[in-house]
Order: sequence, then C-alpha cells, then structure tokens
Amino acid sequence: MITKAIIPAGGLGTRFLPATKTTPKEMLPLLEKPAIQYIVEEGLKSNLKTFVVVTGKNKSVIEDHFDPYPELEHYLASRKKNDLLDGVNKIINSANFIYLRQKEPLGLGHAIWSVKHVVGKEHIAVFLPDDIIVSATPCMAQLMQIAIQEKCNVVAVQEVPIETVQSYGVIGVRKQFSPNLFQVKELVEKPRPVDAPSNLAIVGRYVLSPNIFQSLDEMKLGIGGEIQLTDAIQNLLLSGEKVFAYKIQGTRYDIGTPMGLLKANLDLALRNSKYSEEMLEYLTYLDREMLVMQGKATTMGKPRSMIQL
Repeated sequence: MITKAIIPAGGLGTRFLPATKTTPKEMLPLLEKPAIQYIVEEGLKSNLKTFVVVTGKNKSVIEDHFDPYPELEHYLASRKKNDLLDGVNKIINSANFIYLRQKEPLGLGHAIWSVKHVVGKEHIAVFLPDDIIVSATPCMAQLMQIAIQEKCNVVAVQEVPIETVQSYGVIGVRKQFSPNLFQVKELVEKPRPVDAPSNLAIVGRYVLSPNIFQSLDEMKLGIGGEIQLTDAIQNLLLSGEKVFAYKIQGTRYDIGTPMGLLKANLDLALRNSKYSEEMLEYLTYLDREMLVMQGKATTMGKPRSMIQL
C-alpha cells in the first residue's frame, strides 16, 4: 500500500525573481490557489494521506498555508464568506504534513534522499511541483495502480519534440505493453537529441521503491553538479528492479518558468466557468489590438478605459 508522498519544494525559484525573493515559487497562484495546493489535492484524490515536504530558506509560508488560521476563519464567518477557505481547510482536515529542510541545494536526488529516515520501507509517491497535471483520474493514481499491479517503480512520461529532450530525463523502451505502458530499458538524464533513446520524457510524477534511498546513497554528483534522481532510478534498474513508464492521461502544465505559469493560468481560466466568459471577451479584445500592432491599422485602438468587457 502506498500512503506517503514526497514534494521537493526547496528550490530557489530564480527564474521568477524578484517575485520569489520572499515568496516561494510553489506559492505563486494558479487562479485563486497556490500551485502547491493543486499537488496536494491530486495526492489526496489518489488516496495518499501523508505529505513530506522538503523545504529551504524562506519557505515557512508553505507550512502556514496548510495550517489552521482561526482568526481569518472567524472573520470570514462573521461576513458569511466561509466558503473562501473550504478547499484548504478540507486539506488540513484530511492530510498529515511533515516538513524537512534540505541542508544543501544539491538537486532533486538529494532532496529525495534527505527524507529517507521518515519514509520507511514502502513504495513512495514523488510529486514535482513544477508540473501541474489535470485529469479525470489523478495522474498519481494512474501510476500507483501500475506500481501495485506490477510490483515495480513507475515514472510518468510524455512525448516531447526531439529537439527539447536535453531539458528532461528520457527513457529507452525495452518492451511496449500498450499505447501508454512501457517497460524501461534505460534512463538518460538530459541527453543530446542525437543521443536520446526516444522522445519519451520523464515528467514530474514517480512511484519508487524504498531501495531508491540506497541507490541515491551510491550516487556521485551528475549533470549540473547535482545528485540526479534519473541516475538513481537507472541504478535501480541495473540492480534488477523493474521500472515501468506510463504515458500520462491528462493535461500537463509546466509552471517552472514565468511563461509556463502565464499559459497555465490562461488555460485554466478558459476551462473554468467562473472566468471563461470574461476571459474570452478579453482575448477577443486583445486579438483586435494585435491586428493594430501588426500594422493592419494606424492607431492602437480605443483606450483601455473605453473597452466594454
């Protein structure tokens, strides 16, 4: 049975500076919720109960978010706005959180290794908070089902353009069981396109055996001077453990860059009935403005204050 999840959240978020100087990138908003809340909600829908969050400097706001706030709740109740905190309060009442500080910024593998004393001898789910995945069946639940059935490690994968593989860990396929399920032959971290064994890139969901911690113990610093999780999973494979890859069913948003976060907010707004109508009207207005900027007209159109949305 898989009951625990690791969420590595110790990164500095330098791509989002200066916004992330004091605000963790995991707390940047997707619509009205911080990004990390989407991760925890996916975990709870996958029947995970305990979340081990690996943090760093200036990350205590994550802990505060998943703690009760009686004064705010009383204030909202007095104004009949209790529903504004329903989502996070449901999480607080349903989940257990353990917070550990990553002592050195030595990469994803090191962050996973740092929780070995609190996880125990069971398979563990790993969520990377830069990847938000929206699907009818939670992405992690898809992986957990395979891990339990096959008694194996499972990594989530997605097809990417071959010229982008050097930004990912990539799998080589030993055997394909279905259009979406593969037995893994090898895992390569950030290969050159010419050296990539496929265009199936590992994205931010894993289910790993407890032996991953011993494998990480044996790792030397890899690409970027960091301990690479992909290398440690390859080590598990070489030691005789089965590793499967599953092509995720759902929509993945890579929010690890400002542009990715902007695109995710736009797409989620268009999919949300609360925002979609007004957003579509605004995009129609922007489309007219783009025609102006492309030289199809000689003025910049009506001032913003004159636009009726």
